[in-house]
Amino acid sequence: MSTQRVLLAGLVASLVMGMLEMFYEAVAGSGFWSPVVFIAATILRGFQSVSIPVDFQPVPVVLGLMGHMMNSVAIGIVFAWLVAARLRGLSSLLVGGAVYGLMVFGVMWFGILPLVDPVMLKLNCLVFAISHMMWGAALGLVLGWRTAPMLTAQPAH
Repeated sequence: MSTQRVLLAGLVASLVMGMLEMFYEAVAGSGFWSPVVFIAATILRGFQSVSIPVDFQPVPVVLGLMGHMMNSVAIGIVFAWLVAARLRGLSSLLVGGAVYGLMVFGVMWFGILPLVDPVMLKLNCLVFAISHMMWGAALGLVLGWRTAPMLTAQPAH
C-alpha cells in the first residue's frame, strides 16, 4: 500500500468525521466551530472554559483543524500497517475500519479526553462514536479503492 494512499485516506477520513461532527454540533446549538475549537483547547488551555455556542475564532479553528487532520493521518497509518494489511476486499476494510474507529472512540472518550482535553466531553457522545465509525469506514474505503488500469493502445496485428 502506497504512502500517498495512506496519507490520502487519513485526510479524507478526517473530512468525513469533521463535517459530521461540525454539522451536528451546529444543529444541536453548540456551534459549527465547537469541535475544532475544543481540539485546540488541548494546547490553548484557556479554551477549556469556552462558552457555548462557540463562535468562529481564527487561531483555535486553524489549530484545531491541523490537530484533527494530523491525528487522523497518524491513527490512519497505524490502521494501515497493523489492520488493513491483514484484510482482503473492500467490505472487509470498510467494516474493519468502522470497528477500528469505534475502538479509537472508546480510547479517546474514556481514557484520553478526560485527562487531556475535558472540554471535548461537551460533544454529544453518541454522535462522537458514530463520527469515529464513519471516520474508520472512510479510512477503509479509501485504502481499499482499486484504481482502474490505464487504457493503452494495443498495436494492430
